[in-house]
Amino acid sequence: MYNFAQKLTAEFIGTFALVFFGAGAACVDWYPHASNALGLLGIALAHGLAIAIMVSALGHISGGHFNPAITIGFWVTKRLNTLDTVAYWAAQLAGATAAAFLLKAVIPEDTWHAVALGTPMFAHDFTRLNGMILEGITTFFLVLTVFATTVDERSSFRPVAGFAIGLSIFLGIMIAGPFTGGALNPARAFGPALASAHWQNWGIFWVGPLAGGFLAGFLYDSLFLKKA
Repeated sequence: MYNFAQKLTAEFIGTFALVFFGAGAACVDWYPHASNALGLLGIALAHGLAIAIMVSALGHISGGHFNPAITIGFWVTKRLNTLDTVAYWAAQLAGATAAAFLLKAVIPEDTWHAVALGTPMFAHDFTRLNGMILEGITTFFLVLTVFATTVDERSSFRPVAGFAIGLSIFLGIMIAGPFTGGALNPARAFGPALASAHWQNWGIFWVGPLAGGFLAGFLYDSLFLKKA
């Protein structure tokens, strides 16, 4: 068994990796000296791979949340108490912030400034309500996948949970990326926003993902995990 400090450290490291590689990929895509731009596909893949690897490496320690929207799903199903949930959130936000400030320190200013350090960008012709719905739906399927592959002990896919979770993030960013930036994770949006002071449409990246995670956790627990 791992103690709580070890769990929080795992959450810090996993979220750090997500932001460092995910937001870093967004910066690379803009870097003028890069031989080939990554594009949406490459950015989505970087996020998915980062989470797939971190869930595989650290999921057995902390549960591999690395996302307040996943943690709220564990809270609503009483798998985490309120104090532990807040501590998980703090570790996740701290990891995201540390990664963002490190990127800011090492990447040329013109590059990171052009993409606000990879802060999710909201399309001007997209309404805030639609943005929250899109972030909510994509996060819903992410958290549903987490519960189906890591929480449900009857699942035969638990050994490849990291791969499945990474794929769900990849798919979510592919559809949400052009419209909302595809955060699917308040911490993923928070770290780069804080480091770059880019706070436009901030509520979308909290309300949408947290609502989606809350609903997914509650639905899976009450519908598929309840005792007959």
